[in-house]
Amino acid sequence: MKFLTNLFFPETKEIRKQSGGLPPLRQSRRGIEIKSPGEIEIMRQSSKIVAKVLKEISEIVEPGMTTADVDTYVEKRIREMGATPSFKGYHGYPASICICLNNEVVHGIPSKKKVIRSGDILKVDTGAFQQGFHGDSCITVAVGKVTEKAEGLMRVAEESLYQGIEQVKAGNCLLDIAGAIEDHVKANGYSVVEDFTGHGVGRNLHELPCVFNFRTNKLPNVKLRAGMTLAIEPILNAGSKHTRTLRDRWTVVTVDNALSAQFEHTVLVTENGYEILTDRSLV
Repeated sequence: MKFLTNLFFPETKEIRKQSGGLPPLRQSRRGIEIKSPGEIEIMRQSSKIVAKVLKEISEIVEPGMTTADVDTYVEKRIREMGATPSFKGYHGYPASICICLNNEVVHGIPSKKKVIRSGDILKVDTGAFQQGFHGDSCITVAVGKVTEKAEGLMRVAEESLYQGIEQVKAGNCLLDIAGAIEDHVKANGYSVVEDFTGHGVGRNLHELPCVFNFRTNKLPNVKLRAGMTLAIEPILNAGSKHTRTLRDRWTVVTVDNALSAQFEHTVLVTENGYEILTDRSLV
């Protein structure tokens, strides 16, 4: 789930508490948290659950399923593995995943009426909360045979994530991550969505710092320290970088109806580099 740079989440008259045993909604006031070895081990477990369920989704999604079918599967699997869906009830969000088709950018709400079809590109973003800590990750899946344009966008979106991750190590800064992502995206002719950023993740689903995907002097250029845990999540559009929010006040789409793709990992900063906690190749 994304951090909106100019508005944390859709406005609500009352901020609801998270459901299913999650702590009350709050932004951390502890600043940027450095996790202890014990806390990191817990995050490895919550992140492993997220990685496993997303890997399963990538293997089972098929034309004819609804986006609600995917949500039901993800919630069931997260709970079976002893965790709680991080998103469900978060600021009133009604589901365990954000699921977006084609031109939908972020925060798409699962629906029994929304049928997945061959040729779609499907973004599935989810989190798991276990023993006090969250893991968070997103994938984009090609459903059946997709166009070369869609394949290219997905490929560069995933490449840009790893370009950013390669810059993660103690002593580097957030702009090192952002610059690597932005350069790769623009070199391939796509645009970076600037309305949303990555974020710290741990005790809270969203923590400091904002992990941006483009060069800016409007956000703090934090120096990375070992023990930080970051959700790095570039979002790419095939057309304009600009977005708009639909009447449900959650679903964000591209303004020009162009395709959008995204990949995300929860990443631990180490002294000499990084560890991808949501690595699907390890589950």
